[in-house]
Amino acid sequence: MFNWTLRAPQDGVVIGPEERLPWPQTCILGLQHVVAMFGSTVLAPVLMGFDPNLAILMSGIGTLIFFTVTGGKVPSYLGSSFAFIAVVIAATGYAGGGGPNPNLGLALGGIIACGACLALIGLLVMAGGTGWIERLMPPVVTGAVVAVIGLNLAAIPVKTMAPTGFDAWMQALTILCVALIAVRARGLLQRLLILAGLLLASLLYALLTNGLGMGRPLDLSAVAAAPWFGLPRLAAPVFETRAMLLIVPVAIVLVAENLGHLKAVGAMTGRSMDPHMGRAFLGDGLATMVAGAAGGTGVTTYAENIGVMAATRIYSTALFVVAALVAVGLGFSPKFGALIGAIPLPVMGGVSIVVFGLIAVAGARIWVENRVDFAEPRNLMVAAVTLILGTGDFTLRFGEFALGGIGTATFGAILLHALLGGRR
Repeated sequence: MFNWTLRAPQDGVVIGPEERLPWPQTCILGLQHVVAMFGSTVLAPVLMGFDPNLAILMSGIGTLIFFTVTGGKVPSYLGSSFAFIAVVIAATGYAGGGGPNPNLGLALGGIIACGACLALIGLLVMAGGTGWIERLMPPVVTGAVVAVIGLNLAAIPVKTMAPTGFDAWMQALTILCVALIAVRARGLLQRLLILAGLLLASLLYALLTNGLGMGRPLDLSAVAAAPWFGLPRLAAPVFETRAMLLIVPVAIVLVAENLGHLKAVGAMTGRSMDPHMGRAFLGDGLATMVAGAAGGTGVTTYAENIGVMAATRIYSTALFVVAALVAVGLGFSPKFGALIGAIPLPVMGGVSIVVFGLIAVAGARIWVENRVDFAEPRNLMVAAVTLILGTGDFTLRFGEFALGGIGTATFGAILLHALLGGRR
């Protein structure tokens, strides 16, 4: 598992998962993967009221678990999953604002249950093969489910993260900062559009508020007072049936995300990742369970890091061991957590609008890349109904329990596609 074949650095040479560059280059490239995952891995826990320090720590531990379970065969970083945001907010009644979630335990119980469900799916795939997963979740279904995640979350930054007129304009300015970096920047800076846009918008916010008195000033006193080293805030799970029923369906979304990751890596490396699919599901499931048990968010394979691999053509799993160890170190720095907490709410809201929009577009990209035919009535109905169920937060009640939003849309997409299978 740790026996990588050493390859000398050469321009244009593809480095496979079982290979590595000399350790100095490997460490530098591993740091790049930390930066790539950083923005989203921190943003998701902030939106749910989790401790971002702990989320970073558990993302590193989760990545090491994934590496071990897959035998070091699948290059991937596991970061905070956005698929949990809507269901965690519904289960806990979290009102946002960046503070701690008072009902965090309810979310953690559901996250552990979701991880267990994903791990079970992994064991079933290992025992029975991958064909049934791809038949159950063809591209029309996975694309709709991924798109719904972004659409369902849209109201959070728009309705709750801009309480004043100035904040709304600041959100718009943040969106512009991220968009300009995405379009005008080149190289690594373009890959870091979320982090770079957030930093630029925060500087502009400080200029407008602290400098010109337009709104609530940026306060860094907590950053100055925080120690460099310390333990993150651990939390205990609470296993409540309603919360678990809301959160467990996210396992289907995690299957879709992992499936897409494996297909993307397989296409880039020219080697099939299907033999590792079951272990990938199992690794992600176990990592999510461990994260939830400590107080962290559920985790998933990260598209941001796929982008870095595509740009560098280096797929060595050694990079992700380095990245995971760095993330674990960052998790033990309260000063780092205080810095995250100091990010202005409207800036975080503007970044959220971009991120949620990118998630929605990622679902449409699955349709385009797989040439989903919307002239076929079944595909049209599955996509149309799923998008509206998820965006409108359609809720089905079973006595005192309720299934809404992403859960209803996910199960609805799978069931509708299966039920309409006999008609053309």
